[in-house]
Amino acid sequence: MARKYFGTDGIRGRTNEAPMTAEIAMRVGQAAGAHFVRGDHRHRVVIGKDTRLSGYMMESALVAGFTSVGMDVVLVGPMPTPAVALLTRSMRADIGVMISASHNPFADNGIKLFGPDGYKLSDADEAAIEALLEAQPVLVPSDEIGRARRVEDARGRYIHAAKSTFPDRLKLDGLRIVVDCANGAAYQVAPAALWELGAEVISLGVSPDGININAKCGSTDPAALVAKVVETRADIGIALDGDADRLIVVDDRGNVIDGDQLMALIGASWARQGLLRGGGVVATVMSNLGLERHLDGHGLKLHRTAVGDRHVLEAMRAHGFNVGGEQSGHIILSDHATTGDGLVAALQVLAELVQSGRPAHELLRQFDPLPQLLKNVRFKGGAPLEQESVKKAIAHAETRLASAGRLVIRKSGTEPLIRVMAEGEDEALVAEVVDSICEAVKAA
Repeated sequence: MARKYFGTDGIRGRTNEAPMTAEIAMRVGQAAGAHFVRGDHRHRVVIGKDTRLSGYMMESALVAGFTSVGMDVVLVGPMPTPAVALLTRSMRADIGVMISASHNPFADNGIKLFGPDGYKLSDADEAAIEALLEAQPVLVPSDEIGRARRVEDARGRYIHAAKSTFPDRLKLDGLRIVVDCANGAAYQVAPAALWELGAEVISLGVSPDGININAKCGSTDPAALVAKVVETRADIGIALDGDADRLIVVDDRGNVIDGDQLMALIGASWARQGLLRGGGVVATVMSNLGLERHLDGHGLKLHRTAVGDRHVLEAMRAHGFNVGGEQSGHIILSDHATTGDGLVAALQVLAELVQSGRPAHELLRQFDPLPQLLKNVRFKGGAPLEQESVKKAIAHAETRLASAGRLVIRKSGTEPLIRVMAEGEDEALVAEVVDSICEAVKAA
């Protein structure tokens, strides 16, 4: 059955437009609260947010919803998504909420829900909450209304947890690191964690004003980070996104390193140390064929899934992997976190940099990727991929690529976009087939 509210990563949309209104946020609080009220104990929800202007509005609405059905609320303020997942579990809360639209522009926002184990909700839980959203909420008596309080040391708790994933025997002394926090949720915690481990830290994107989150900064736009790394002769640059669950790295020569290269590095490193489980790495259909060939050369396998960190995590849990992620930099290290964690992934990369003694431009280029091109086409309603003209363009492209490449075409789960990706040995052919499909989608 089609979902009305939940997408591939919680509920997301443009603020003050359905479904991202204060009214619906309050109803989400009531519905999620009712669903997770189980037993006679005092129930609790942890709520975090990124730095969007609308975060205040959504936070207040969710507090109203949860407290009206008898749940106590713990507010942790601007914190990375993985921090909310961590705190939900460590505080023994019944549910966790992250208010964020991740890498999207400031005008969007979203609601991500975590269960008491710190993992994103199952399809069954989301379906149950959707059903409750359509029902009249059952409000508790006046004397059972929940209370709300802010936890002031939440940042310190997360910094400590992130630092504990870095090998005790190592330090970051002598490393000059530029970190771009995208004016988002990690603007305080990421620079602090790196400094506490001994690095010389140069910070970008740490002056959020409510509307500059992800704006010409962060993992989706690393140009400023590249320039600063080159200008300051830094050893490495780290870019996070708005809610800090993604990581993109820039080497000492200003080259941008994507999630595929980082998974190759971490996977091979963990394999050498006897830490890798599952015999390989989990990635999506969007990951470069070069990653698959590289892992195979190390006796490791690449397990592919549909696009989305949720699918990656499901495969990791089902098949016993502990390293997985996406080319976009959403890297899940399940020994340390229940969701993607940009800072924790960065610390694994930095540990390898310190131990190897090699410059970043040598270490981080793990393999030569095949030519790959991804373009997005925005659409307004309808189902462009169902049009015969688009189907014919796709079929023709597949014939041209034959066995020398791959084609992945999908509808975005978070934005009204059709994503067209092709890769192959012939760069010119890859560009031609992507452009031909994009033109067909636009015409449809």
